[in-house]
Amino acid sequence: MSELSHQLEPAAPPAPPGPAARDSWRSRHRFAASLTRGAGLAGVVLVAMVCLAGLFAPLLTSWDPVQQVAGSQLLPPGAGHLFGTDQLSRDIAARVFHGARTSLLVAVIAVPAGTVLGILIGLLATTRPLADLITQRVFDVVLAFPALILGVLLALVAGPGTPTVITVIVVTEAPIVGRLIRSQVLRVRELPFVESARVIGAPGGWVLRRHVLPNSLEPVAVHVALAFSGAIFAESAMSFLGIGVRPPAPSLGGVIADSLLYIEIRPWFAVAPLAVVVALSVGFYLIAQALGKAGRD
Repeated sequence: MSELSHQLEPAAPPAPPGPAARDSWRSRHRFAASLTRGAGLAGVVLVAMVCLAGLFAPLLTSWDPVQQVAGSQLLPPGAGHLFGTDQLSRDIAARVFHGARTSLLVAVIAVPAGTVLGILIGLLATTRPLADLITQRVFDVVLAFPALILGVLLALVAGPGTPTVITVIVVTEAPIVGRLIRSQVLRVRELPFVESARVIGAPGGWVLRRHVLPNSLEPVAVHVALAFSGAIFAESAMSFLGIGVRPPAPSLGGVIADSLLYIEIRPWFAVAPLAVVVALSVGFYLIAQALGKAGRD
């Protein structure tokens, strides 16, 4: 009778949040605090300045980025044209500000998409040895191609354009995140507090959501910040090569490519787009550096 009543007893509820959950909360607090001082704050300021310039581009210049102003070819910076005009008499400031918006839009779409895809594939790789073997070999094949080479191959198949840039970034980002989350999950799920949760009968999905994933995402958060820097560079480089954003749509790489023909006689032509690319790349790098330091503390 006692054995029967023991079997009929309801399963014990999952354990309340323990030290692992509190450590995860402290980690998030450290990450947020790292962006309010030092290198983290400098990175946030740089990125925020460019984001605001792209967001309020129509208010910062009265010119349309594709508008040709008659008789204004290759004008130097001045009151009428903040950064001067290009070889087609278009306002460089308008093209740079709208180009920054394009680069940020590509990064905001591609990096989270690649991150989510990488997390899902990385989690799949931890479920079965065969799935792990297949995903690792696929990752090897994808990572064997540099992003620009992959961009050229994809442009030959699908044609140049913004969708091609986004696809390249997603495809190159997913294997990196996938391997990162795989290694973290394999490590965390062997820790004592995860084993304890399993022993008391907590469901596997609950353990994954409550313990394994929260304690596996710190390195991914650092990588995502760095991936934004890489995405800005990739978009600019592909547009520079003519396989990214298609003219006459504005892009930072496209403006830099146009400026090369006049770099000796009109050096100011390249200054603004280069400054924006550097500001975004350095800004996201500083953010990643600050988050990485917070994760090690």
